[in-house]
Amino acid sequence: MNQEIYEELLFARTLITDTKEFLDTKDKMLKENLMKMKTDIAYLTDLFTKFNMVNLQLQGDSLNLIKTKSILSAFLARVKLMKQNIGRGEFSQFLNLSQTSCQEDDVSTYVQHLNALYSDFESRFEDILTIVIPPWIINPYGDIEETNVIIQD
Repeated sequence: MNQEIYEELLFARTLITDTKEFLDTKDKMLKENLMKMKTDIAYLTDLFTKFNMVNLQLQGDSLNLIKTKSILSAFLARVKLMKQNIGRGEFSQFLNLSQTSCQEDDVSTYVQHLNALYSDFESRFEDILTIVIPPWIINPYGDIEETNVIIQD
């Protein structure tokens, strides 16, 4: 997993370098606009990496409603945590963004975006997130009361 992330970061850096070199020869104004959007691109790259991880977890034959609810609930909790961390200026969950110089107005934009994302996910997946799963389904042999069992010969 870490090797995969490293390769994606390396590819992104190579792509940005190649794009800057290409735009140097073609369109300087477009290059300047691209450089202004560098932090936005880094933020979105990190966010879509997280989306891809959730998407992969939601695929497969062994998926059921309980696992789906668990995956979506965990993602929403991570979005809430990311929002809090990015609001404090902690970019540890955003590898690409942590390597850029992020302005305060960009941070507030990202916090607003994560707020909107959280609300949107809550409303889109409300039916799955509000499913009440009885404890006996998750752990059918838990909370069994012990009774005096008499074995007959």
